[in-house]
Amino acid sequence: MTNTVEAAWHTILTTYGEPSRPEVSPLTEPFARLVRAAHAEPLLRRLAPWTGMWELHFSRCTEIRYTWDIPYIGTMRDGRYYVEGPHRSSPRIAETASAEAAVALVIDRLPPGCGPAFIGNAEALAEYGKERDRSIPERRQP
Repeated sequence: MTNTVEAAWHTILTTYGEPSRPEVSPLTEPFARLVRAAHAEPLLRRLAPWTGMWELHFSRCTEIRYTWDIPYIGTMRDGRYYVEGPHRSSPRIAETASAEAAVALVIDRLPPGCGPAFIGNAEALAEYGKERDRSIPERRQP
């Protein structure tokens, strides 16, 4: 895990991962549980986390424009969670009663070889992937 990813997780954990006053929003405690459950999973801890609209997203790169190829988890007003994605136009994958179940759904849908997060944005990651693919010699068929 890079220092950049560790710092992003630290920021999210200290901003959202602590129990809060429920009168601020009914979503604060469920979101805090979600952040802690996601951080507890080594495969997700390798990815760059980001938040918005009471959702926790995961990226294979550390800078904006993030990747959108991993499902994300959101909180619902009744304390449950939804898993959607990887794109906003994708159908909802599931609704769960626990943060841990939502995290497990994301882990089951991680792209092959996902992580650790690439230092840079999605465009730089794509270019890196093209360069890497060009440098690998083609395998000869027997």
